[in-house]
Amino acid sequence: MVSKDKMNLDEFFKRIGFSGPFEKPDQVTLNAIHKRIVMTVPFENLSIHCGEKIGMDHEAIFNKIVREQRGGWCMEGNYLLAWVLRELGYDSVMLGARVIFGHANDPSAPESHLINMVTIDGRRYIADVSFGLSFQIWEPIELVSGKDHTEAAGVFRLIDQDGLWFFEKTSRKQKILNPDLAKSGEKEKKPTEQIYCFTLVPREKDHFTDINHKLQTDPNQLFTTKSITSLQTPAGFRILLGWTYTEVTFRPDEGVDLVHTRDLSDEEVETILREKFNIKLKNKLSPKNNKIGHGL
Repeated sequence: MVSKDKMNLDEFFKRIGFSGPFEKPDQVTLNAIHKRIVMTVPFENLSIHCGEKIGMDHEAIFNKIVREQRGGWCMEGNYLLAWVLRELGYDSVMLGARVIFGHANDPSAPESHLINMVTIDGRRYIADVSFGLSFQIWEPIELVSGKDHTEAAGVFRLIDQDGLWFFEKTSRKQKILNPDLAKSGEKEKKPTEQIYCFTLVPREKDHFTDINHKLQTDPNQLFTTKSITSLQTPAGFRILLGWTYTEVTFRPDEGVDLVHTRDLSDEEVETILREKFNIKLKNKLSPKNNKIGHGL
């Protein structure tokens, strides 16, 4: 049941540990809020594997993420961010992105990813707090084609191809710290990978209703075949994929990401969720990690 208390920014700011300043809708404030969200609100789809429906009602999402200390996927995290941006007075619109990473780089895939575009002093930025894993930006990226946006995770950039914008990342090698769980001690990745693409056509909530339903009901979708929880940390990120827990530490000065992975028992899954992601579920989780070819 959704709380009868109204949504308010103070409660949201307390949830993400943001204490200001927020006197005006400027870039400094946007960057700070964006980074606090990705460090405190996990990207997760656990509701699907707990028998819960994921809707697109702002109050329900607020109650889940803020009051129940949960995370969510883009239809929740970025949709809630859209509300926050409006409340703070930012000039922002929602956009629909097509995820091409793991989908044979097919730019005709459905717009299954919700992001926000924010305009500040004539400059446009893409704000995306709900992609997760190593592809999660910590701060908004300016909408300038070919401009490098360097973060601890790697170098991100946006490329404009005749009005179709591609979001890509240049990564580092991964060094597996417990190679007994991998075929080799280092995992080769393509230096630069395209993650998703989008146009600048504004989207409203109704545009995502059908795909939001399909992502959590279609047995061939990534989110129905895998239970995923991911959270950024000051040094890297954590991910629980089914029963496999991984911690990644970014070492940009050494040109490598350190990866430590271990498999968990059913009992340990609940402990890891609580201790590493600050998540305590109301309903029983059925972890899942079926192979589907998404690179996860």
